[in-house]
Amino acid sequence: MRVRRGKGKKNAFDVDITSLLDILTILLVFLLQSYNSSGVVINVPKEISLPISRSESLNNFGVNVQVSKSQIWVNDTEIINTDDPEKAQKFDEGGRRIVPLFNEMVKLKETVKQAEKLSPDVKKFSGVVNLVFDKTLKYNYLKRVMYTCAAAGYKEFKFVVMSEGN
Repeated sequence: MRVRRGKGKKNAFDVDITSLLDILTILLVFLLQSYNSSGVVINVPKEISLPISRSESLNNFGVNVQVSKSQIWVNDTEIINTDDPEKAQKFDEGGRRIVPLFNEMVKLKETVKQAEKLSPDVKKFSGVVNLVFDKTLKYNYLKRVMYTCAAAGYKEFKFVVMSEGN
C-alpha cells in the first residue's frame, strides 16, 4: 500500500499573480514619482521656512549655505549663531562682508583646490552655492550673504525654494 500512495498523480498548483502585479505597479509608480535625478540632498533646518516657487529646475552640486533669522549653516555646520557670543556675526568692508561665513567659504574652496592638485579625477571647483534663505529675511541681509560668497570666490548662485505643490 505504501508504494501505491507515493505513485499517485499530484495536482498542478495554479498561481494567480494579478494582485502581485498590482502591488509591483504601485511600487513602480511610487519610486518613479519620488526619484530625484539631481542627486543633491539638502537638509533644511526647522528654523527656515522656504519661499514658494513654480520653478521646475533641479539643484546643482555646490556648497549649501542656509540662512535663518539668527543662524547661518554651511554644509549643515553652524557657522553663525546670534545667541552664542562666540559665533556672533562680525562684519568688515563697511558692513558688507560677514567674516565667519567668508572664512568658512574660503576654507572649503581651498580644500577643493588642494584635492584637485592631488588627484586629477576629482571634480573641479565649480563656484556654485546653493542658497537656502528663510522667506522672512530682509533683502539687505541676503545681499550681504551673497556678497560674502562672491568675495570668497563663489560666483554662481542657486536659490533653493519649495515647489508650489508641496
